[in-house]
Amino acid sequence: MQLKELLQHIETFAPLSLQEEYDNAGLICGNPENKISTVLLTTDITEPVIDEAVEKGCNLIISHHPLTLKGIKNLRPDSYVQRCFIKAIQHNINLYSAHTNMDAVKEGVSGRMAKKLGLTHCQILQPVNQQGGAEQQEFGFGIIGDLPEPVDTLEFLNHVKEKFHCKTIRHTAIPTPLIKRVALCGGAGSFLTQVAIASGADIYITADFKYHDFFQAENKIIIADIGHYESEQFTKEIFYELLTKKLPTFAIQFSRVQTNPVYYL
Repeated sequence: MQLKELLQHIETFAPLSLQEEYDNAGLICGNPENKISTVLLTTDITEPVIDEAVEKGCNLIISHHPLTLKGIKNLRPDSYVQRCFIKAIQHNINLYSAHTNMDAVKEGVSGRMAKKLGLTHCQILQPVNQQGGAEQQEFGFGIIGDLPEPVDTLEFLNHVKEKFHCKTIRHTAIPTPLIKRVALCGGAGSFLTQVAIASGADIYITADFKYHDFFQAENKIIIADIGHYESEQFTKEIFYELLTKKLPTFAIQFSRVQTNPVYYL
């Protein structure tokens, strides 16, 4: 199968036009006309992931995070980014990422978080306008939804910790004994805090909060920072389901490499 045919299944679900201006989603390395035999799915592209692709004979790596968001001036082996590109080119491995475009669809990154927690009545937390047109409810950032029944707050936080394999959760003070309404945003989500509060959420689960960002809670909501990787790690499942639904006999594998660069004592 040609690369462009395979990628069409992802881009129909998460159009590249939805990506943020700073982003670098799409085909980063390779030729759309290339024939693809085996796909490797990962959250991040690292040197061990490239090595794994070589070992397994995969000639396409699909990641959530692009290998680089900025241009590079040369292909010397000075950084892991440059070395990844060099090795990918040497071994004819195509590199593709679906990043903020996958964040912006309802069943994307945040939608997968909601599914893991069993939320119901899910809606986009902050819908976006498309090219000046009417507000599109299926596109936007974050998810707001409800638990089937109210849950004790500490019990729910421990449930989140278990579901997302968190070593720790940084959170604000607990102003409510029960959790019913939940706001979510995969990755860095401090920009949606006020939207989460206005939505009536009891808790906002996201990542990458700076110290001063936590003050925004003001006892109106619980902010729970579960970690960037932890919040986005299941994006690989979305890729897998999209491709196997359309290409049930195609060779698609999950990377076994742990790419989270953050460790905890």
